[in-house]
Amino acid sequence: MAMMLVLSVSFANAQLKINDTFPNVQLLNNQNSLTQLHSFKGKIVLVDFWASWCAPCRLTNKKLVVMYNKYKSKNFEIVGISIDTDKAKWLKAIEKDKLKHTQLIDPKGFDAQSAILFGAETLPASYLFDTSGKLVAINPTEAQIIAQLKK
Repeated sequence: MAMMLVLSVSFANAQLKINDTFPNVQLLNNQNSLTQLHSFKGKIVLVDFWASWCAPCRLTNKKLVVMYNKYKSKNFEIVGISIDTDKAKWLKAIEKDKLKHTQLIDPKGFDAQSAILFGAETLPASYLFDTSGKLVAINPTEAQIIAQLKK
């Protein structure tokens, strides 16, 4: 029982909170290059956790494509982090969903260190960072994203 309490406390402390800064996450992108999350500091960044097998994620991808195309010229970036364990299915989903924004993979499912660090316990899960790299919203609405872009 005590062990369970220790685990839940450590996970709770790992989850990002509003005003936390970009975590030091480095993952492979869909071009097989290492990408550091904090390299996007200076832009408004929406980090989106998803997986190819997640139907709600795939629906969200359609909305993200529209949003990215509309706002990418306004210092806005979307970084998708997939927790797919099958890289081929992930790559196929990127192609099928026509995702042009940054795509990273942490291929350990819900045991992925990035998902644990962010506190992504369900999919899709998204995190909005301002230009200074501070977390300003968890699972933001499009209105919250647009408000951040207008600042």
